[in-house]
Amino acid sequence: MTVTWPSNLPEREYPSRLSEEQRALDEWIDFHRATLLLKCEGLTTEQLKSRSVEPSLLSLLGLVRHMSDVERGWFRLHAAREDVAFAYATDEEPEADFLNVETADASADLAHFVAECQRCREATASLSLDEVVPSRGHHPERTRNVRWIYLHMIEEYARHNGHADLLRERIDGATGD
Repeated sequence: MTVTWPSNLPEREYPSRLSEEQRALDEWIDFHRATLLLKCEGLTTEQLKSRSVEPSLLSLLGLVRHMSDVERGWFRLHAAREDVAFAYATDEEPEADFLNVETADASADLAHFVAECQRCREATASLSLDEVVPSRGHHPERTRNVRWIYLHMIEEYARHNGHADLLRERIDGATGD
């Protein structure tokens, strides 16, 4: 089955080597967002849903769904302190982003990821990196600044984009950065 891609896909641009801190963090996040989409580009729905190797639940579509929730959780729920629920994970099924890809609509999930990234950009645009925000998760005693959230998200994307690299290579042999 063919995947319908969102019309508003971000361009993948390498971050500047001379940006000030806030811009550099935004550029690196955008680079990693676009990298994840690049790893999915040109694949069928079935390929996006294919798992790595047992017992792993990893699939490219699962990674896209997971990063949609991670974006929402860190940038909107924590940093911007919005009252939003996760799109996939629930208390009853915390790994639904990875578990339920067989019945997922790949086109809708890709569009959701692109839209969620845009909402996160908007939610954090006016925040200071030094702003300290409370945890709104399982550890209410933990606080962090917005800078920490950006750095954590860069790490999260780097790790999962490495997974995406391996998944893509397994699917059709494509490699690259």
